[in-house]
Amino acid sequence: MLRRIIGFILICVGAWLLIRGWQRKDSLLGSISETGTKIANRFDGGTRTPTHVVYVVGGGLLIACGTVLTLSKRKG
Repeated sequence: MLRRIIGFILICVGAWLLIRGWQRKDSLLGSISETGTKIANRFDGGTRTPTHVVYVVGGGLLIACGTVLTLSKRKG
């Protein structure tokens, strides 16, 4: 039972992060961040990622982990 509660919490937090990342991507701040990242990467060859990409990927991973915890059955 505790495993399912933790899984549900992970799904909720992941969905919140995914929504926040998507909103940031579409905002003015997100487009400025993406442009600044592209310029900085071209200038020095670094591999920076905008913050909204981290939010979307992190949210997706939390949703996947939460789904596995919620739907998995305990063995033993």
